[in-house]
Amino acid sequence: MTKPQLPLQAPPDAGSAAAARETLLSRTPDVIAPGHTFGSVTDKISGIVLTHRTPIGWFMGFAIAFMFLMILNITIVKLLFTGIGIWGNNIPVGWAFDIINFVWWIGIGHAGTLISAILLLFRQQWRTSINRFAEAMTLFAVACAAMFPLLHTGRPWLAAYWLFPYPNTMQLWPQFRSPLIWDVFAVSTYFTVSLLFWFTGLIPDLATLRDSAQAKWAQRIFGVLSLGWRGSAQHWQRYETIYLLLAGLSTPLVLSVHTVVSFDFAVSEIPGWHATFFPPYFVAGAIYSGFAMVMTLAVPMRAAFHLEDLITMRHIHNMTKIMLATGMIVAYAYVNEAFYAWYSGSLYEQFMFTNRATGPYGPFYWMLIAINACMIQLFWFRKVRDNVVLLFILSLLVNVGMWLERFVIIVVSLHRDFLPSSWDMYEPTVWDFGMFTGTIGLFLSLFFLFVRLLPAISIFEVRTLVPAAKVKTTSGTEHLL
Repeated sequence: MTKPQLPLQAPPDAGSAAAARETLLSRTPDVIAPGHTFGSVTDKISGIVLTHRTPIGWFMGFAIAFMFLMILNITIVKLLFTGIGIWGNNIPVGWAFDIINFVWWIGIGHAGTLISAILLLFRQQWRTSINRFAEAMTLFAVACAAMFPLLHTGRPWLAAYWLFPYPNTMQLWPQFRSPLIWDVFAVSTYFTVSLLFWFTGLIPDLATLRDSAQAKWAQRIFGVLSLGWRGSAQHWQRYETIYLLLAGLSTPLVLSVHTVVSFDFAVSEIPGWHATFFPPYFVAGAIYSGFAMVMTLAVPMRAAFHLEDLITMRHIHNMTKIMLATGMIVAYAYVNEAFYAWYSGSLYEQFMFTNRATGPYGPFYWMLIAINACMIQLFWFRKVRDNVVLLFILSLLVNVGMWLERFVIIVVSLHRDFLPSSWDMYEPTVWDFGMFTGTIGLFLSLFFLFVRLLPAISIFEVRTLVPAAKVKTTSGTEHLL
């Protein structure tokens, strides 16, 4: 007796799945606008440096940035001749604008290394149009940050003598168990590796500018900087090896640098600082503020130099998604601060949180909550992510909110600690604001010069996104030529 055969099950509707996939792909913007060739990409990016006339807006922006840079120079001269008494620091608030700005600038520099290193290791193609100026942003931000601990000592020439570990006749060595010394090594290593990573990526593009330049002086300058690059197979093999090696070295630095910065607070016994979640909290906040600064720079740059076909909405969307993810981590940390203050049972921790929310600096606390925890929810909506002008405004507010976060962590935790007899209010002086706005002028001045004198977008990496750079094998997979 034969076994009856069951009717075959109908195959799933593959057409509906394919249609859904096509719909999703149609809603996802391209990494590079269609129609580009190898030559058009090279001409588009190198033309900003070599052939295009400098826009009048560039001169106006650079003039404003340079004016603020002069304020920084005046403030530093006043500080060196008078001392840190020109700042508003007092006995309970020994760390104020100087350390606030140091942590803020270090955080801004995190996005560049993350985009360059981690996204490179994960083979994310959308990084190629923003990694170059993000790396430059990292260098400029670290340069601004490094000024504050040095000037905070009041006499930098004496600080360099006593703080750095080298044999001296007095046989005095730094306290290597102090996180302040760890900062010296972490920040200097971070800056050195980031500089090497940035310059290594520039070498092929510098050779392109050398070969495309018409002026003799430009050919000589770019020829020296390109280190004899000829684009041979051996050059590319060595380049890819060192570039991948530097990416591997930079990846742990993204996590370690701001972790070490958080140790400046976490290892102390000050209420509000002595917390184990500070390292991931600081790292997430640094990436959050760093991507906000990348957005702040990318939006006007793509508009001024008509780079919408290279820095597409795909990049804008991905940056807002990363800001949303890290912003939610930061908001979660704010909830943890309130929970730990209650759960610890410590009267000092509970008073610290109550003082943050209802004390004399309470409005600043609620401003940062409104910006970093509430405003970030707007990034859930696609209409917001598609509005470039609104994203530019929101990115500026994120940077303001992250600065307020550092203000609340440092000043509000210090001005009322254990003994009411030592309580005092902190009021920044005009020199505090002059130093802060001056470093913004330094940062913007360096960025304006970078955009005008060097390719702000990687030429050879964007060329790999052109359809002509890919070939399909018999199996249907794509490979770079």
